[in-house]
Amino acid sequence: MRIYKILFCLALTLSMSYANAQVLVDVRVDSLQLLIGEQTDLTLGVTLGAKQKLQLPALRKGEEIIPNVEVIDVQRPDTNLLDEGKRMEIIQRYTITAWDSSLYYLPPFEVNVDGKKYKSKSLAIKVYTVDVDTLHIDKFFPPNGVMNVPFAWSDWEGIVYATFVLVLLLIVCVVLLYHIVNGKPIVRIIRRKKVLPPHKVAIDEIEKIKAARKWAEEDSKEYYTLLTDTLRTYIKDRYGFNAMEMTSAEIIERLIADNNEEALSELREIFTTADLVKFAKYNTLINENDANLVAALEYINQTKQEVDPNAKPEPEIIKETDKKRMNQVLAMKVLMGVLIVISICLTCWLIWRSIDILL
Repeated sequence: MRIYKILFCLALTLSMSYANAQVLVDVRVDSLQLLIGEQTDLTLGVTLGAKQKLQLPALRKGEEIIPNVEVIDVQRPDTNLLDEGKRMEIIQRYTITAWDSSLYYLPPFEVNVDGKKYKSKSLAIKVYTVDVDTLHIDKFFPPNGVMNVPFAWSDWEGIVYATFVLVLLLIVCVVLLYHIVNGKPIVRIIRRKKVLPPHKVAIDEIEKIKAARKWAEEDSKEYYTLLTDTLRTYIKDRYGFNAMEMTSAEIIERLIADNNEEALSELREIFTTADLVKFAKYNTLINENDANLVAALEYINQTKQEVDPNAKPEPEIIKETDKKRMNQVLAMKVLMGVLIVISICLTCWLIWRSIDILL
C-alpha cells in the first residue's frame, strides 16, 4: 500500500513539472480579409513557466513577413500571470498590411524558450483590390495644387490694434523713465504774470511818495532817498545798466555816453538836490520838493518806452515743494510698473495669437 502511495506522489510531481514546463504558442489575426493598404492587428501569444526565459521573433517596423506583407507597427509586449504566478502569458501585437491583392500564406512564428524553439500555427489572409470604374474616368480628378490662404483682415485686426497700443505703452514708459531719472515733473504749473512797464512802476512809486507828504516836511533825506531810488530803478529797467550801484554823476555820464540825453537837466537838478540833502544836510523848502517831484514825473514821461499791447505776458513757473515732487515721482513709478505689466501681458498675447494664425 505504501508503494502505491509513493508511485502516486511521483506521478503527480512529474505531471506538475510537465505542466509547468509546457509551452503554448498561439497566433491570430483580427481580419482574414483586407483591401490593399488596409491594416489589421496580428497577435502572438506565448504561455510558459514564470521562471522560463522567452525570446520573441525579431520583427521590426518596416520589415516584411513575406513579400508584400509588411509590419507597420510593433507594440510593447503585455504580460499576464497565471496559476497564482506559477505561469505567465506574454502577448505581442503587430500591425500589418499588404500592398498587392492575393492570398497570402503566413508561415508559423517561431519563439525561443530556454534555448528550445517552439512554433505557432500558420495563417492565411486574403487581400482584395479596389474596384476602379474604368468606364467613367471623367469622375476622377487629380489632386488639387497647393493653395495660398487669402489674407483676412478680421484675423489680423486685433494684432494690429494691440501692437499700436503696445507701442504707445512703451513710449509712455520711456517718457516716465526719463522724468523719474531726471526728477522732472510731468505736469509743470505755469501761470502768466502781467509785468508792468518800468515807467508805470516808477509813476506808481512816485504817487505813493506824493501821498506821504510828511516825509517832505519832516525828513527831507528820507524823501529824496525814496525819490532817487525810484529814479534809479526806472533807469536800470529802462536802459539796462545797474544804476542802483552808481553815483549820480556816473549815471549822468552813462546816459550821455549812450546818447540818452532826454530831460537830463531835470534829472541833474533832482540828483544835485538829493546829494546836498543826504550829504551836506541841506534843508529844502516845500515848494522845492514839489518841484523836484514834478521834474521826476516829467523825466519819466519824456523817456518812457511804450509797451506793445499785443505782447504776451512772460510765463512764470511755480516751483513745487520737495514733498509734492516726491509724491509725483512715486506716482510715476507706480504707473510705470502697471504699464510694464500690461505691456508684458500684451506681448505674450501677441506672440500666442500670431503663432495661432500662422500655424
